Amino acid sequence: MSTQHGYDFPFEAARQIRMLILDVDGVMTDGSIIMDGAGHELKAFNVRDGHGIKLLQRAGIDVAIITGRTSEVVAARARDLGIEYVLQGCLDKAAALTNLLARCGLTATQCAMMGDDVLDLPPMYSTGLSLAPSDAHAAVLGYVDWISDYNGGRGAIRQAAEGLILATGAWDQVIFSRYKVSPQQCGWDTPRAVQ
Repeated sequence: MSTQHGYDFPFEAARQIRMLILDVDGVMTDGSIIMDGAGHELKAFNVRDGHGIKLLQRAGIDVAIITGRTSEVVAARARDLGIEYVLQGCLDKAAALTNLLARCGLTATQCAMMGDDVLDLPPMYSTGLSLAPSDAHAAVLGYVDWISDYNGGRGAIRQAAEGLILATGAWDQVIFSRYKVSPQQCGWDTPRAVQ
């Protein structure tokens, strides 16, 4: 795993991003689905990824969820994180993206999407930035603009969030002012593009 990952993040393209769209299974989670004997679904979410989502929101970058499955656990996590746009049960994620854009008033090029499987590719083809966890499906890894150093549910969202915050110039306001940590202390080798 790289400890200096700033130079491969697509900072120039990321400057226009106003919303990060996330898949759930394999992005917000490690892809595991646990079901009890009654068929109730459980998922484990990474607290650092959750903090990354909150940091994005403080930076003025909205967050949305588009997922193929439907789960009350996802709805509860979205409420917990203050995510307004949650589209579940979306087997046609390109159509879900169109629906989302109509609701939020953004264009596809103002959105980044992080996905991990082929179901996520159709909307990624039109978003301004496509991102993936390091353990995404090979077809996704072969397409996206950027691959995190981290697996789904294990810090990929947090790393993407920090990159987006750096790209939009909000690091000092959102992170340094509150936590007194620099991009370099968080593993970013700050590129000339954002200096």
